[in-house]
Parts: sequence; C-alpha cells; structure tokens
Amino acid sequence: MGVTKLSVSVDEDVAQLVKSAAQQEGTTVSAWMTEAAAARIRNEFLGEIVDEVIADLGLDDASLTELARVARSTAVDTAIDTGT
Repeated sequence: MGVTKLSVSVDEDVAQLVKSAAQQEGTTVSAWMTEAAAARIRNEFLGEIVDEVIADLGLDDASLTELARVARSTAVDTAIDTGT
C-alpha cells in the first residue's frame, strides 16, 4: 500500500491535542491522524448500513426509541467508581 502526503490546516488547539494524543499512544501524528480518519470513514459507512437496515425492517422513530430503551435497561454497568 502506497502513501500520499497531504497538507492540512487545523486550529492550534486541535493541533496540540492531536500531538499530545499521538505522543501518549507512542505513535506519530501521521499515524494518529490516519487512524482517526479511517475511524470516521468506518463510522460513516456503518451509519449508512444501519440506515439501510432500519429502512428494510420498516422501523419508525417510536420503534427505535423502544429498542434504545430496552437496550439501556438491559445494559451492564461497567463504570468504575474512582471515588472522585
């Protein structure tokens, strides 16, 4: 797989956060930004698939609201109490 160099402009605050996140993960800014972009693309594709499934199943807003309610009521709480 080849690579293409891109030039992007971001707000200074965002740039600092990206640099910090990349450093914390022990990776380069380029690798971090590539993974972030890939995740965004995956999420958009996933959203399109979910929209298609919802349409195919004929689910309306009320049905989706009920599904979300049931999912929340049966979810396992994995929060850790840190005492703060």
